[in-house]
Order: sequence, then structure tokens, then C-alpha cells
Amino acid sequence: MPTVTMTGCERVNRMLARQDHDRVPRHDTYWPETIARWQREGLQWDQTDALRLLGSDFQVLCWAWPAPFPGHREVLAQDAETETVRDAWGGVGRFWKGRSGTPEHISFGCDSREAWEKTYRPALLAAPNPINTQLAALRFREGRQLGKWTYLSGVEAFEALRRLIGDETCLVAMIEDPDWIRDIVQVHTDLVIRHLEVVLAAGVQPAGLWIYGDMAYNHSTMCSPAMYRDLVWPSHKRLADWAHAHGMKFIYHTDGRVTGVLDLLIAAGVDCLQPIEAKAGMDIRLFAPTHGDRLAMFGNIDVMKMATNDVAVLEEEIRTKFAAGMATRGYAYHSDHSVPPSVSWATYQAIVGLVQRYGTY
Repeated sequence: MPTVTMTGCERVNRMLARQDHDRVPRHDTYWPETIARWQREGLQWDQTDALRLLGSDFQVLCWAWPAPFPGHREVLAQDAETETVRDAWGGVGRFWKGRSGTPEHISFGCDSREAWEKTYRPALLAAPNPINTQLAALRFREGRQLGKWTYLSGVEAFEALRRLIGDETCLVAMIEDPDWIRDIVQVHTDLVIRHLEVVLAAGVQPAGLWIYGDMAYNHSTMCSPAMYRDLVWPSHKRLADWAHAHGMKFIYHTDGRVTGVLDLLIAAGVDCLQPIEAKAGMDIRLFAPTHGDRLAMFGNIDVMKMATNDVAVLEEEIRTKFAAGMATRGYAYHSDHSVPPSVSWATYQAIVGLVQRYGTY
């Protein structure tokens, strides 16, 4: 097609519909330590400037993650490097001080159906909506003025299960007490939708809903496809149906290998999958030809290859994966996870150049 200049919103919408557009839409996320390194190496301000250099087409408006005890953060113990904290979900974890990293999960307060029904369910239902509606409306006006693809964001039920009751309790209960799992999933999904509807009631008209939740590890989903279909899939369909009923597209973020449930995600109404984790064996060069006509793909550029700081390696990664994704007209750039601090500012600037070079139709 002839080269034209589109707004970010137009570009993303056409990508999601697999229609012709001018270039691959772009967005990225970064670890805080990455931005700190880049500032030492020449980045003038913060991640906003990194996204501006990239030419991000996206603007987030708000974040919905219902918690039973919003704002609660109790430090139980600490040493020179870590602190042990009881959080807003009633869990206890040990976290690094001053740097990112996976915490050590020590305990989960909601460790039984009795605890859920007696304490956590009532607390969730009674907790106030944490979304700042005025701020969401301001971000919407700013995003629309800049031509960005504006979106609501939040957390889906599988991630909520993991945060509230922990992986071990969750996976055992999926077998031994599935009705408990269904109740948590329904309550959480009800609250996410209720919280987001307040934003819509304020006159905000976002282009999309982008929901986060990690349902897989590096070999497979954490539960079987059949168990996912029975217990969690209905909540994903509810979110997608709700988004579509309000004229929004639905993006689903999950880390890990989800090739075994791609057809279920499509059946739920997922319009776009992100970030497509290469480290978990996800490769759009393999499944864009089989699923790209029904599912837009957002990401898959391997951060481990970024971390080599070898531009030749990165050029091959971007060139071949862009070619596979762009063949469907349904591809957007993102790293396959947050960009780590092992990536230099010079390397990231080179990545932006490669994205521009290979991402034009």
C-alpha cells in the first residue's frame, strides 16, 4: 500500500483487524534498573523518553486489581538487603530492597476455603474502587489528543488466584475444590468489570482493554487446557465480551508457553496475545502462519538476545519475526518481557532503528 501517516490509534486498530497500515505499531516496558542504567548512559529523562524515541502508539488510562486490604503494607522483618512484608492481599513475602526481582513467597493468608468465605471474600466485596477516575479521564483526553490507542488495564482471574491463595493451594484446589476456585474467579471478575465501568460512566471511551495474568511457565500452562476451559476460561470470555460490547478490542498478556491453549484464547474472544515469551519457546514464526488470521500478535522479541548487546543477533531476531508477523498484517512490536538492565542504551537505540527499518509496510 502507499506510505501514509496514521495516528497510533488508527494504526493499532487496523493491525488488530488485519487491515493495511503504514508501519508496525510499537510499545515496550522496562525494568526500573534499566531506566537507571540508561540515564547514566545518556537517556535524558525517564521511560517516557524511551517510549517517545520508540514511537509508542499506546496510552494506559488506569489499572484494576481488586485487593481485600487496599493500601496495606506491613513490614514484618528486614535486614540489609531484604524486607519481609504483609501486603494488600494478605500474603507475606520477602522482597529485595532497592531493586526488582521475584520475591520469596512465605505464606498466603487466604489459604483455605474457610478463610476465603469468612474474611477475604467479604473484604474484597467491601473494598473501595481504587481507580482514580479523574486521572483516567485526564489520561484519556491527553492520549486522544496525541492520537494514541488508549486502553483500560487490569488483572485477570488466574493471576488473582495466584496472588490471593498461591500457586500450590490454587492448583490443588482446582482438583479438590473447583467450586471454590469458580467463586474466587467470579468475584474477582465481577469487581474488575464493576471498577472499570465507573471509568466508562465518566465519559471515557477507550479503544481497548488490556488484561494481565500469567497462566503458564516455560513448558506449558500451569493447569491442563481442560481445567483452564472449565474454571478460568469463562472469566476470560466475560472480559472479552464486556470489552467488545463497549466497542473495545481485547489484549491478553500472559508469560509462558501457551501454544496449547491458543485456540481456546481465540474462542474466548482474545483479539491480541502479548508478550509471546520467546524464552518459553513461543515463536511467531511457527504459529503466525496457523493462527495469525484469527489472533493478532504483540511482542516475541527475545530480551535474552537483547542482553547480548550484539546488534547482528538482534537484527536477525527482528527481521525474521517482523517478516512472519507482518505477513498477517496483525503484528505489533514489544519485547517478550520487560527490557532488562543488561541491555545498554546504545543497544536499545539500535533496536529502535531496526524496528523502524524492518517495521514499515
